[in-house]
Amino acid sequence: MNIGDVSERSGLPAKTIRYYEDIGLVRPSRSENGYREFGSQDLHKLAFLARARSLGFTIEECRTLLSLYEDRQRSSSDVKRLAEKHLTRIDQKIVELQALSATLRDLVVRCQGDDRPECPIMNDLARSGTT
Repeated sequence: MNIGDVSERSGLPAKTIRYYEDIGLVRPSRSENGYREFGSQDLHKLAFLARARSLGFTIEECRTLLSLYEDRQRSSSDVKRLAEKHLTRIDQKIVELQALSATLRDLVVRCQGDDRPECPIMNDLARSGTT
């Protein structure tokens, strides 16, 4: 398969596939004319990476996951530990986003949204910049 075929089948843009090749996540073979030739294993890896990235795993975590996937002697506890660390980060981010949402919601409710220049949102932003 060429890069266009594997891009379509994996759901990843060609630019992303080239990047993954540049950083060593995939290593397609090259034809005599230098074109990339992707096999079914490359497609499988790219689909694996697409799914892992869609779950928010970092590139380095994806590298580790691929390594664990290819290691048939791996312990599932290694995979679980990596996923648990990622889940903890997601949960922390959710808490942070909920706090941001509550703060902004309060400011929006307090703002009259009329023709007057007085605005709690602007006052809060200005105050925050000086502390």
